[in-house]
Amino acid sequence: MQSLETIPKSEYILVVDDTPHNLHLLITMLTRRGYRSHGVNDSLIATSVVQHEKPDLVLLDINMPNFNGFEVCQQLKASDSTCEIPVIFISARDEVLDKVQAFKVGGVDYITKPFQIAEVVARIENQLTLRRLQRQLQEQNEKLKQEINSRIIAETLLQEANEKLGRLVNLDGLTQLANRRCFDEYLDQEWQRLAREQSPLSLIMCDIDFFKNYNDTYGHIAGDDCLRKVSLLIRQSIRRPADLAARYGGEEFVLVLPNTETAGALAIAESIKKGLSELALPHEDSLVSEFVTLSMGVTSMIPKVDSLPSILLTAADYALYRAKELGRNQTYQIG
Repeated sequence: MQSLETIPKSEYILVVDDTPHNLHLLITMLTRRGYRSHGVNDSLIATSVVQHEKPDLVLLDINMPNFNGFEVCQQLKASDSTCEIPVIFISARDEVLDKVQAFKVGGVDYITKPFQIAEVVARIENQLTLRRLQRQLQEQNEKLKQEINSRIIAETLLQEANEKLGRLVNLDGLTQLANRRCFDEYLDQEWQRLAREQSPLSLIMCDIDFFKNYNDTYGHIAGDDCLRKVSLLIRQSIRRPADLAARYGGEEFVLVLPNTETAGALAIAESIKKGLSELALPHEDSLVSEFVTLSMGVTSMIPKVDSLPSILLTAADYALYRAKELGRNQTYQIG
């Protein structure tokens, strides 16, 4: 049965010492205990080996040719690729200042010669254990970072999906205006807000004149295209963030205009009428014009806390009815 001392270990240790006897003794000791090890007797070779082979630990003598162990350690600690490799100094120099200098340049331990094998092994295994724990911590931190990044990406994608879903829930698919559900919620919200502030709220209800005739003449695909063009015109007629343009149903549209009095609502209605006239969409089966036209009902009031927005909606709907009754292609105002 293989002894515990000779069980192969994954760590690789570089030994740097210019004394052949010490080098041979340390390499033999490490090999017998299952470590992969390599020895060099020159500081220049040592720095090159460390850079290329990245050992798990370096046993480093101080007195060597070319430059000493302190300078070797300083070079290793100055490089991002080798700065975390632990360096144990092993030297015959036993002065306090030498030991202080060893730790100052980045050494993790200091062993004096002549050394005891058991002491060297214990100090090596202690540093390698710390190195393993450090790597485990780095791996866990990296894994945690990846998990956090993945979570952030997932949350971002979820937020984007929710926003997209929110838009789909609140938008009319054909016209890309707010849908009836969104309109109802927004009207109620603004009614309550403006009731508290005692500020005006205006509505414009629009209906494309003789739109059934348009569909009968040009077909439903052309009818959908007409709805999209009129919707775009209506959406472009409002400028303030609080204003809302919605498809009320079929060929009917409605504009919610918070903090807007009758004069402002009429100005927007006139802008829509002018824009539609410039658009000049042909409608040969209309009874009021050779082009597509709108009938519009405008109303405005200051909401009351103890009343409902249906009052305003009913008034706008009646104004639209009157515009149609009076011949269409016109705007009728109530309030």
